[in-house]
Amino acid sequence: MSGIDGLRDKMDEVTLEMIRLLKARTDIALSIGRLKEDAGIPVTDESREENLRQKIISLCGEIGLEESIATRHLNFLLNESVNVQSAGRNTHLSVFHKAKELERQGQKIIHMEVGEPDFAPPEMVGEALGEACARGYTRYGQARGRPEVLEALARHISKEFHPTPQDNVMISPGARFSVYATITTLLSPGDEMVTIEPAWPAYRDCALNSGIKTRVIGTTLEEEWEPDPGRIEDMVNSNTKMIILNYPNNPTGKILPEKLQNDIMDIAVKNNLYVLSDEIYSAYSKNWKSVLSYEYENSIITQSFSKSHAMTGLRIGYAIARSTIIDRISRLGALCLTSVSEPIQYAAMRALEADTSEFAGIMQKRLDVLSREAGKIGLEFAAPDGAMYLFARTGIDGTRLADEALGRGLAVAPGEGFGRYGDHVRISACQNEKTLIDGMNILSGLVGEHR
Repeated sequence: MSGIDGLRDKMDEVTLEMIRLLKARTDIALSIGRLKEDAGIPVTDESREENLRQKIISLCGEIGLEESIATRHLNFLLNESVNVQSAGRNTHLSVFHKAKELERQGQKIIHMEVGEPDFAPPEMVGEALGEACARGYTRYGQARGRPEVLEALARHISKEFHPTPQDNVMISPGARFSVYATITTLLSPGDEMVTIEPAWPAYRDCALNSGIKTRVIGTTLEEEWEPDPGRIEDMVNSNTKMIILNYPNNPTGKILPEKLQNDIMDIAVKNNLYVLSDEIYSAYSKNWKSVLSYEYENSIITQSFSKSHAMTGLRIGYAIARSTIIDRISRLGALCLTSVSEPIQYAAMRALEADTSEFAGIMQKRLDVLSREAGKIGLEFAAPDGAMYLFARTGIDGTRLADEALGRGLAVAPGEGFGRYGDHVRISACQNEKTLIDGMNILSGLVGEHR
């Protein structure tokens, strides 16, 4: 046993030295983070990360270490750097919380930072909440959802998107939980997923929380927010397990041309990747193709009543996937939630009876107003194909602009929350036209002062 004990002592020494080096690396990451923040530089730098990744792969060849082991450990280190450097970075939610606190103090705020339609939910939603208790919707239930609600959802999905059986549907408390559950249960720490930016920050945040590395494909206004499939193909490696699609896109409103979407799906199929497709804004868009239509067995689609039925505060969404995937992600729901509130499930089932098609027309008119007013200010943007936002380049630090706007009663979302877009802001079209114009007048005044 003395030989084993000696080796164990050496292993302990190596492990302790690794911890010392980890502390040194973390201190350096913090220092870099402060410099980045002062200079307005984004936290992540995909080209630099890729350069380090290639150095490590080369070293693995020299020392005889399996490449996948080293790169998984690298992903952990990179994620830790992102974590320590991201503290205090501004997102739409941080602005929202600041705005709510100002409102609590008595200040009037025009909310153009969040995607919360100001429409009332369909009338039968309120009626359903009153009926739910009398109809017995007050119990613990299955993690996936009440069978009759799942059946109603399956009929709705089959009519609106693609034929789907009830076993392929799971109800969740908002689409966000479906996104989190999918990433957490299907991927393991050290795995990689590909996102296309600009992107909703929750994808990256869910991955960071689960120890999963996000690899970013950036797009630009000049490229009309369209990713290069070749870059996606080049990024896929043995650790890549998922690609996330969000079309219609938040924050740009972009819908991919069908051929481009087909090319991306071909890459996913070829490499056996999961495809998580967040389609929450489909109700506000035309000429859009659901990933469901590809009938790809490793696709997961998330949807929500928050946007389609203006039921944001009721917190109910759903996921669509093959039954074996639904079983896996619903187990996390059972662990964390037991089940989704039954009165809310009943209200959602009743909401499916409503005709909400007018919402899309109203939102398009509001986007037209935003586009007109943004053009007057001289902001640069691509007209959104759908969704409910304008993502505009201001030529000014977006975080500073958002902070100053709050002081004047306007909340907008800084672009840095959506990727390497520090001079952009996301402007929500979820207020009436007069309020939107008032908000844009405030923004116009601020932009004018900076020019």
